[in-house]
Amino acid sequence: MLKRTIYLLVFLAALSLLSGYLMSKASWVGKLGISLFYKQYNFLKIWWQGALIVFAGLLILFIITALAQKTLKPLSATVANIASFLLALGGMYFTYTDFRHDISHRLLGEPFHIGVYLFWIGWISISLFYLFSKKKLVETFPKDPSSPG
Repeated sequence: MLKRTIYLLVFLAALSLLSGYLMSKASWVGKLGISLFYKQYNFLKIWWQGALIVFAGLLILFIITALAQKTLKPLSATVANIASFLLALGGMYFTYTDFRHDISHRLLGEPFHIGVYLFWIGWISISLFYLFSKKKLVETFPKDPSSPG
């Protein structure tokens, strides 16, 4: 399980780097809008800062999901992972509709949009990773040392 977890974290890091790079490639009009009106998003114009923010967000989601997987009963963990998956799909859908219907967001350009979608793909990947991982049943009572097996 540890090896698969490391592979997932490397995948999330690579996804974050690509996402940060693509978000930094917003259109000229989009960058102008960020510089003039949305200064709190200036970090998106610098690829490594955007990548760090995306990776931090995905890492927080990964830790929350890992803790839920570890502490919840198998059925509850499965329900939580399905809920997380559906939330990520919903977020991706609402991001898509926002990018298509809000003119200021549409002007950011396709590379920026794809960079944002990669965040949602990362969240979906985390949910699917834990959804298809086998949860070990925790033994609540220790075995009697005198009993065989």
